[in-house]
Amino acid sequence: MVAGASLDDTFTHAGEEYSLRMIHLHMIAEHARHIGHADLVRERLDGVTGG
Repeated sequence: MVAGASLDDTFTHAGEEYSLRMIHLHMIAEHARHIGHADLVRERLDGVTGG
């Protein structure tokens, strides 16, 4: 659970150290990337570009 954790808290996984801040940034970037992909698919389907 991360509700009470600091963004600067770290943990080790597979010998690498990660911070909660880095994980949050990664998840935001991945989410944005997938939204962009969904926009491309929608534009191909309906022909409307922009938003």
